[in-house]
Amino acid sequence: MTFDQLFNEWRESRGAQQVPEGWTQGRATFGGLVAAILYEKMAAEVDPDASLRSLTISFVGPVAAGAIESSAATLRAGRSVTQVEGHIRQEGSVVLAGLASFGKGRKSNINVATDSAPEFRAPGNSEALPYIPGVVPEFTQKFDYRIARGQLPFSGSSDTRLGGWVRFRDGSKEPVTIAHMLALIDAWPPAILPMLKQPAPASSLTWTVEFIEPLPQLGADQWWQYLAEVEQAADGYGVVQARLWDAEGRLVAFTRQTVTVFD
Repeated sequence: MTFDQLFNEWRESRGAQQVPEGWTQGRATFGGLVAAILYEKMAAEVDPDASLRSLTISFVGPVAAGAIESSAATLRAGRSVTQVEGHIRQEGSVVLAGLASFGKGRKSNINVATDSAPEFRAPGNSEALPYIPGVVPEFTQKFDYRIARGQLPFSGSSDTRLGGWVRFRDGSKEPVTIAHMLALIDAWPPAILPMLKQPAPASSLTWTVEFIEPLPQLGADQWWQYLAEVEQAADGYGVVQARLWDAEGRLVAFTRQTVTVFD
């Protein structure tokens, strides 16, 4: 089942949501998918004219395939900004927690331009991320990756950067949504993995994303540029910052993750 099919089914369902098989990441479900589910729940609490400015996710526990319950509550709704918290529960326990800040645009004298996109090789000239059962997460089969900066995971590289091109394999031509963006950003392996010499478990502990409005009116079937850099790593944890651009070089989102690794 594709990403769009999943979300169309969930939006039409009034009962408990089901996390499907086929989207696993180790013993958990792909974090970008469950974060998108929680975002949709929180966004339903806010006026449509308020844009998502920042989203922070805490991965409290692994989300398994099966039934989940999502909830959201408004903490404060001001004139410009609305703060919403949300949770996903499975078998009675919180497995995902989120805090979203939605803000309406207003006039300002401050205007700082964003950085331009990196000069990547074209997707056709970049190395594809192979799917290796038991080594590469199952959910990666839903995406098409082309590495244009850095090395493959578990290659023992000293390069702290990893990036290139990404798109949904079965993406819709309809304009992307925040839910699509969350999946596209989190689809990449943590930039710390190419520094390892052999496979080892790793997962996100916390994740913060800031979006640049307005979102480009491009389909999820198109290529998007991503570049991540490890800012610090020690004691089994790493801090990774990244950015996402569209194919025309327009910045779409900033992101930062704290990653755990058991090497």
